[in-house]
Amino acid sequence: MKNPDYYKKKLLDLKQELESQIDTLNKRGSDALKESVGELSSYDNHPSDLGNETFEREKDLGIRDNARIMLIKVNNALKKLEEGKYGICESCGKKIEEERLEIIPYTTLCAGCNRKEEKDLSRKSRPVEEESLSFPFGRSFLDDTEYAAYDGEDAWQDVARYGTANTPQDEPGSKDYKDAYTDGNERRGITDRADKILKNNDFAENEKNELGR
Repeated sequence: MKNPDYYKKKLLDLKQELESQIDTLNKRGSDALKESVGELSSYDNHPSDLGNETFEREKDLGIRDNARIMLIKVNNALKKLEEGKYGICESCGKKIEEERLEIIPYTTLCAGCNRKEEKDLSRKSRPVEEESLSFPFGRSFLDDTEYAAYDGEDAWQDVARYGTANTPQDEPGSKDYKDAYTDGNERRGITDRADKILKNNDFAENEKNELGR
């Protein structure tokens, strides 16, 4: 392994870079959203108007939190240097590869143990919180079941017909804004095409519209 002073300088440079990044992001985040975009209010009738700005603010927070985690790791690595334990894998006790330390100077695992840890993590079940990250009313969207009554999807469609932030290009199969939401182009109020009762004078026009879908 290279001289400890080489890695100490590398870690200190990275620490300074992370601290500067965190400080910049903290200052940027201290400004109210309406002030950073020059708006009188951050409330608006259309949810997409501040979409880009909100995304950028959330991205900054994610980058800042990641930088804080890396800073903790860097400080731990500097502490190990002082204790003479730097470059030793915390899992197997073997020396960490020099090539790995060159790229990730704050790492605490050798390449083999890191691969094993990543493999173990991938086998673990997903957190229960992810159950709420499905479609709106996700647990009551019953399209894939035999349930034929009014469900969460129908409730969402009833509301979405009044307008969403989507455009036809956002929803596969949509041809106009009336269908720019989940399954907006499906036939409504029937479970089978034969169940739909039509007036004789409306039959031809309806057939044309249905075939056009």
